[in-house]
Amino acid sequence: MQSLGRHVLAEIYGCRFEALNDIKKVEDIMVNAALEAGAEIREVVFHKFSPQGVSGVVVISESHLAIHTWPELGYAALDVFTCGDRVNPWDACNYVAEMFGAGDMKASEVKRGLMEQPEERLVANM
Repeated sequence: MQSLGRHVLAEIYGCRFEALNDIKKVEDIMVNAALEAGAEIREVVFHKFSPQGVSGVVVISESHLAIHTWPELGYAALDVFTCGDRVNPWDACNYVAEMFGAGDMKASEVKRGLMEQPEERLVANM
């Protein structure tokens, strides 16, 4: 079965407080992660929370990268969704984890938009 895209959900642990709480640094890391993966950036939006934490999204032609940080826990929730074959979401996830100085990353990939090929539909309906 063919899919429309790949969606990686990553839990990133053991990150540096300063990196996770600095909106400019988080934005720079996310933008560079998209570029590292070979994506084409369209829009960038980030927000700094009080007293700490950053959320943001990098919209790419191939879909998006999104993050929410909990600096006080050294934790970031990251998702990278890419359509097509050109951009590898794992490249972006690994880059983000490395740049935050993560101690650990747990991640899983979900195939999005699973599409049956016409001949698969014919066989399944018989």
